[in-house]
Amino acid sequence: MRRVTWALAILALVVAAGWGGTVAGQAPAGQEQDLTAALLVEVRGLRQAMERMASSGPRIQLALGRLQLQEQRVNTMLRRHDDIKARIASTETQLGQMSDSQGRLDDELRRTTNPDEREQFEQEARMIKSMVERLTTELQSLQAEEIAVAQAVASEQSRWMDINARLEALERELQK
Repeated sequence: MRRVTWALAILALVVAAGWGGTVAGQAPAGQEQDLTAALLVEVRGLRQAMERMASSGPRIQLALGRLQLQEQRVNTMLRRHDDIKARIASTETQLGQMSDSQGRLDDELRRTTNPDEREQFEQEARMIKSMVERLTTELQSLQAEEIAVAQAVASEQSRWMDINARLEALERELQK
């Protein structure tokens, strides 16, 4: 933007000097043509600079919009990953508690001689075994989902870095 301002100021001075010289009759015809050619070159350069700036603006806005959307995707995936990790921790805790209960029931089954108590302990043991199997299956499913989400997070972060690199390239282009 500074270049454009300086170029316009120089152009105005050159034009004013050129008109002042021709009005007073002080500039020869050859010098006037050189001045006109120099002014045309400068005007064309200014026009190209303005066109580059005008085309860069929408590209930057588009890249910023994409970057923001990608950042939202990454954050959503990170939250999902954290949620899955919390569910895994909870399931592991439940599984540990059920395994402990199963061990205690096995001890009670070995010690008891009363058939009614034994039947009750066996029934509880079957129920706990079923819950342990269900929790184990759920844990395996959650672990597989965690791996998939971790890969998705890495992919989304890679896309975010690509968009960020494009923005940096546009920034370098504007600095030229």
